[in-house]
Amino acid sequence: MTWTPVINCSVDASGARQAALANHLVVIVDIIDMSTTLEGALEAGALKVYGASPDRVQPPVPVNPFRIGQKAGLLARQLKVPVVIVAEPRFGPHRSRLAACASVRRGLHEAGVADYLVVPNLGASTAEVVDFKSTIVVAVTYSGGVAYDAAYNAGGTCTTATIARTRHMKGLEPARRGIQRALHLARIRRKNITFVAASSQSLEDVLAAQWLSQFAVANRNRRL
Repeated sequence: MTWTPVINCSVDASGARQAALANHLVVIVDIIDMSTTLEGALEAGALKVYGASPDRVQPPVPVNPFRIGQKAGLLARQLKVPVVIVAEPRFGPHRSRLAACASVRRGLHEAGVADYLVVPNLGASTAEVVDFKSTIVVAVTYSGGVAYDAAYNAGGTCTTATIARTRHMKGLEPARRGIQRALHLARIRRKNITFVAASSQSLEDVLAAQWLSQFAVANRNRRL
């Protein structure tokens, strides 16, 4: 019998952690821009994407970006592919992005990865400034990255989804791809799903997470 997941909706890094502790598949929704950037990266051929908390952030739940960097580095070495770090601030000096992702970079070095590319988090446009084909991507961002990190380091299985258009997808297609990915993982791992708006202060994230969860409920027994 095919596993049919229960589908929930939550907000913030604390909600992401709670969902992970409940053994749910956690789907991070950060429309501007983390989950949109990562959807564009997957569309462009990225093999695996992660989120991680920036340094000097103090969320109300535990995070460990060093561990995520190390995990990404080990996978990159195993697959013999490069790593791309997507970091914030979007604008401003490059040294600020390097400082924000210092723990992730230390994790990469610990895994034996010394060369990597650090680029700004520009949403769908990020794929226009870097070639994501056959890469491992880590998005170090202040909303989606923190929420992903909180869930991942609570033992959660994590993915992302967006409703925003990418370079080659528009309309329902970006959302459909994210929901397909989530349902596929949930069925394989026999997990319920929680869509998490990365920030409760971001109305676009909250509305998108609600819409994605409703669309997933309506289509969980169909072939999208």
